[in-house]
Amino acid sequence: MLALQDLGVELEALPKDRLARVPMPEALADAIRDARRITNHEGKRRQMQFVGKVMRKLDEAEVEAIQRMLEGFKGASKAETAKLHLVERWRELLLADDAALTKFLAEHPASDVQALRNIIRNARKEHEMNKPPRYFRELFQAIKTALEGKQAAAAADEPQAAPDAEADE
Repeated sequence: MLALQDLGVELEALPKDRLARVPMPEALADAIRDARRITNHEGKRRQMQFVGKVMRKLDEAEVEAIQRMLEGFKGASKAETAKLHLVERWRELLLADDAALTKFLAEHPASDVQALRNIIRNARKEHEMNKPPRYFRELFQAIKTALEGKQAAAAADEPQAAPDAEADE
């Protein structure tokens, strides 16, 4: 009973776009929308208990579908956070050492070498002169774009491999 109520709290805390993607009955969606509108602490607590009551009426398959969707959101968030941390690490390495640019270009050959060098040089200058971090941010975006390009290329390679495997069968 409490686990379902906790699941309802997680649903209530989701952003609107993600909540819209969760497969749930209309009664549950209405109860969660009402809980979002309530600002009074006691009223919110009672509404969340009602959400738990509505969730107890759901069958196991519906509850499992909701749990899988929430776990998928958590996994996607973790993956996105890890990707941003990777971009941050590359930016720190590129600003600290010129040899890091060679390593980065070896891993991401489609990157524009001259543009990256200019951005890195300008980011270092603005840091020395205590200027606003315009190029620092631009470097972040350039690295992020290069990493996404590599992922897109890897994703494009995968579907081509799958039809070949089916053709062999």
